[in-house]
Amino acid sequence: MKPEKLREDALAIFQAGLRAVDPSVALKRHVKLQNDKLSVGKRDYDLSSYEGIYVIGAGKASAAMAQPIEELLGERIKSGFINVKYGHTLPLNIIQVNEAGHPVPDEAGLSGTKKIIELLSQTGEKDLVLFLISGGGSALLPYPVEGLTLEDKQQMTKRLLEVGATIHEINALRKHVSRVKGGRLTKLAYPSALISLILSDVIGDSLDSIASGPTVPDESTFGDCLHILEKYDLKDKISPAVLKFLEEGAQARQEDTPKPDDPAFRQTQNVIIGSNILAVKAAQKKAEELKYNSLILSTLIEGETKDVAKLHAAVAKEILNTGNPLQKPACVISGGETTVTIRGKGLGGRNQEFALAAAIEIDGWDEVVILSGGTDGTDGPTDAAGAIADGTTLSRAKALELNAEAYLRENDSYHFFQPLDDLIITGPTFTNVMDLRLVMVG
Repeated sequence: MKPEKLREDALAIFQAGLRAVDPSVALKRHVKLQNDKLSVGKRDYDLSSYEGIYVIGAGKASAAMAQPIEELLGERIKSGFINVKYGHTLPLNIIQVNEAGHPVPDEAGLSGTKKIIELLSQTGEKDLVLFLISGGGSALLPYPVEGLTLEDKQQMTKRLLEVGATIHEINALRKHVSRVKGGRLTKLAYPSALISLILSDVIGDSLDSIASGPTVPDESTFGDCLHILEKYDLKDKISPAVLKFLEEGAQARQEDTPKPDDPAFRQTQNVIIGSNILAVKAAQKKAEELKYNSLILSTLIEGETKDVAKLHAAVAKEILNTGNPLQKPACVISGGETTVTIRGKGLGGRNQEFALAAAIEIDGWDEVVILSGGTDGTDGPTDAAGAIADGTTLSRAKALELNAEAYLRENDSYHFFQPLDDLIITGPTFTNVMDLRLVMVG
């Protein structure tokens, strides 16, 4: 089986994974309306008992989630406002859409979050609020606690991303310096009934980590936040105002995020409508249709991107050498979200860096293709979802005088794959359930 065929099949399998987590399809599976009865998950709501229905949201897929909600509820919706990433807007009739910055929050996100809070201030105990959450919700729902600025939060987020902090660690800090995250949005909506419809982009689908858990009790503490800063030696690299606030919190001089016993959560229902496993299973189904022996390695993979890439390359070599864990032709599928420790000044993202590190490992292995792509269609600060590599990638690169090791050191995977025409460009997919990786062995 030639690399060209493996590459063609890998792209088809990746696209099948994307189709399975289309927000509109996912939402309609979990939300249904019959007369005045709104069924969400296993709970029913009598819409005739509510004076107003409000829709708010934040995330890359929020506009794509809002469209079927408008189709379903129509003029029952009294008002709505959502924050989405730049370029991720879709036409809506009632719900207002605000474009803002991701992964680093900006003033547009701050302004939009203020409007969401203003909308919630109009709701009462006879109202129903629907909250549409998807990947990117943390950055797209910025509203710092009193005394801190957006710049303070931007700097903190940037420092955490640079050192390769996990999404759980980043979110713990975000929660504690925010007025809306870590369950605080539920407090703002109370006493209204609140339904959170969630498209998960977090390892293990942990509710308190998705978009930093704005409608979920927070188990993390101010002490945990200080420990994270110490772990990455960041105490003197963030704003003194942020450090002071966290230290005051650890001394019980600032109010902590709401915990599980807070009565506001009795009015809240959180429902995950889509996650990484749906994309991975759809990819496996497509691989089997294309006559590959398939295996789901894991949907919980995290860690340093380069190390994870070496592991995936080793699996490919094992299949070729011993027929384990699958006989060829084989397709090994994994999901999750890795991290990149930034040491260079190049352009790229974790999926492109994964493909570059893998390309180095499989150099000369002609029957191997490895693909890594973000389901949101954007990998890091680039227009690519990821990249694809095979056993000829390095030889083709050398012909163009591209040194793979040098580009990897500079975290410049985008400029390595661009002249090879090996970037995966999908445009915004209006969904986000982490990453999808494929190891194809012919």
